[in-house]
Amino acid sequence: MTASHDGIVLGAGAAGLMCAALAGQRGQRVLLLDHAEEPGKKILISGGGRCNFTNLHTAPNRYLSQNPHFAKSALSRYTPQDFLALVEGHGIAWHEKTLGQLFCDGSARQIVAMLLAECARGRVELSCGAGVGEVVHGDGLFRVSFGGRTATARALVIATGGPSIPKMGATGFAYDLARQFGLKVIQPRPALVPLTLGGDEVLFRELSGVAAQVVARCGKVSFREAALFTHRGLSGPAILQISSYWRNGDQVGIDFLPDHAPGWLPEAKRARPKVTLRRVLGEALPERLAATLGKQLGLDAELGQLPDRALAAAAARLADWRFTPNGSEGFAKAEVTAGGISTAELSGKTMEASRVPGLYAIGEAVDVTGWLGGYNFQWAWASAAAAAEAL
Repeated sequence: MTASHDGIVLGAGAAGLMCAALAGQRGQRVLLLDHAEEPGKKILISGGGRCNFTNLHTAPNRYLSQNPHFAKSALSRYTPQDFLALVEGHGIAWHEKTLGQLFCDGSARQIVAMLLAECARGRVELSCGAGVGEVVHGDGLFRVSFGGRTATARALVIATGGPSIPKMGATGFAYDLARQFGLKVIQPRPALVPLTLGGDEVLFRELSGVAAQVVARCGKVSFREAALFTHRGLSGPAILQISSYWRNGDQVGIDFLPDHAPGWLPEAKRARPKVTLRRVLGEALPERLAATLGKQLGLDAELGQLPDRALAAAAARLADWRFTPNGSEGFAKAEVTAGGISTAELSGKTMEASRVPGLYAIGEAVDVTGWLGGYNFQWAWASAAAAAEAL
């Protein structure tokens, strides 16, 4: 049988668009399929609509995976500078926000338009709005049914992402397909997701809308960014970062005053004995947060009336306030999915499945999850480039 295409890419998100474009520009006949009505839907909502398209500080140690070395090859061969050159080549203005995060000055639609233009340059055939039906493999070809049509190709790329943000049409299709071909899947879970509080910690929900710069910890991992109290629990960049490492039952430690040295409260007592703890906290933290923390510490008197030991204990607790989240807000609010198609099944150089020649998996579908701040987009671009080069 003669194949209708050289490669079929399933999923017209960041990774799928990039892979199809690059493979097409290498002379491959590529078909790009997506069940959504338009491509790049998650790109459009990313970064508050401005698309945090990469991070200048990209490095393998900023990714979670059962194999922490897996991402090294792809990330080293397609860098943030490579993608930035593409962005600038299309005349898209950009800026660095903080911590190496790059955003469009305008709209995320510019990134989608750029990727579609690159696909057009590669003569990619794009089909949106038709769900994928049966996918079979035989005689060295993959046969894919969609929208009343059937296409065949010697290569198939799984780029359908994970189930995070189901309202955007996200599903676990990638995992079903991987299992169909005998590939192991690492249990998917929500990542970069707000955490919820219950029990005695419900009182912190009353601080909904209050944010502060903190250091958040879980195990040996810590992040210094903003934390935000919500009507359900904890969010903000510091918490989203920690959530990728958090498991049910784990505690999250918060340093509410990361710029204060140990022993600062006894020193404050000697300098200002007539001042209350709540007043001192209110000078460094939002008033509502200061009031709640002060009440929880139970030290309402003037500092001069409190023993150094009690003040030292209060300072220690403020530097490592323990919360025990009772869950997360799940895939509905998760920015990405951790887990996915096991890297043990794939080549780190080509993203091809070792047991199924011609089958590739890229982007969020794979068990590689980046930190908040453009890292997951960079993995999408890099893994897509690795697969496109091998198609």
